[in-house]
Amino acid sequence: MIPYENFSFFALLLIPLAPAVLLGLLGINGRIRAMWLLLSTLGMLWIVYKPLISLVQVLAFFLWGYILIRGFLAFKQSERAKDSKLFQPVYFMAVAGSILPLVLVKLNPYLSATGIWNTPIGFLGISYLTFRIVGTVIEIRDGLIKEIKLPDFTLYVLFFPTLASGPIDRYRRFLEDLHKPLARKAYTELLGEGIHLIFRGLFYKFIVAYLINRYALAPLSEATGIAATVKYMYAYSFYLFFDFAGYSAFAVGTGYLLGVKTPQNFNQPFLARNIKDFWNRWHMSLSFWFRDYIYMRFVLDSAKKKRFKNRYTSAYLGYLLLFGIMGVWHGTQLNYIVYGFYHAALMIGFDWLERKNKSRRFWGQGWLWSIAEIVITAHFVFFGFLIFSGRLG
Repeated sequence: MIPYENFSFFALLLIPLAPAVLLGLLGINGRIRAMWLLLSTLGMLWIVYKPLISLVQVLAFFLWGYILIRGFLAFKQSERAKDSKLFQPVYFMAVAGSILPLVLVKLNPYLSATGIWNTPIGFLGISYLTFRIVGTVIEIRDGLIKEIKLPDFTLYVLFFPTLASGPIDRYRRFLEDLHKPLARKAYTELLGEGIHLIFRGLFYKFIVAYLINRYALAPLSEATGIAATVKYMYAYSFYLFFDFAGYSAFAVGTGYLLGVKTPQNFNQPFLARNIKDFWNRWHMSLSFWFRDYIYMRFVLDSAKKKRFKNRYTSAYLGYLLLFGIMGVWHGTQLNYIVYGFYHAALMIGFDWLERKNKSRRFWGQGWLWSIAEIVITAHFVFFGFLIFSGRLG
């Protein structure tokens, strides 16, 4: 069963939510609340991952990640970690081991086509679970995480509201919410926000996205010609936003009802005034993850090792690396890869123009300019979504 796809799921959702809301309103925190969240998560795993083979894959993936993390944490805290020549290879092996299941899933169609491997693998949400495990490995490496407890780690990785498509939380932030005392008044406010988000999700996903899909996107799917493609670009862009933002609102709202302030994923992205602003508003938990764990680390490491004479070179290569990986993460098909590098080119181009504008003033200020920036940025984004859709072949 795909989370939040139909009203049957929402009916089942009442089973974990009703006791959680009661505990919150009674001001019951600590182990009792954490225990109920853990039991709820394990129960929802059983509901979501059917047939049994999918559940087995999830549990095998989780066990693999837990063993890797416990092993790396033990190594990090041992005397051997002081050997810098040994530490880096072990760290890279831990990261590689964390992403290995996802790599196998991405390569599975090609292996199956060649006859080398004919066993179907993969399960709903494997990408997002991988992000959580890799992020934990990186923060252990940085010394930010010094202890991993199995119940906490289980809840963090498999937290059922965000299981399928995020948002992507951070281990330390999640645990802070999980274990901090939550007064009745604070929970009541969180409950109100959560209910509001769930109703927003209902409006976005089951009304707006449904209507766009039925009356605009579906009729255009077989139409040909430039005019039809332009219309499809607009319809697909808005459908993608309302469908995904609706799902995210469900996930965040459900997290709130459970007492966990799950990170928001969207902040009016089509009102962005430039492409950098857009990526600070669209799928924020993913873009911030890539920014913090890939882009910034590449740029800072390049500066530390003085790889490039020009500091902008490392920034631009960082964008190519970041969005190249993001494209491949969506899929190994050509449209996803082109989509990634298209956004890398937009980021590089905007950065160059922004610096030139300081001396030459390509554009001005005022509300008319602001509107122009929003419209232009939106159309660059819409064209990117057209690439992403695979419509261009």
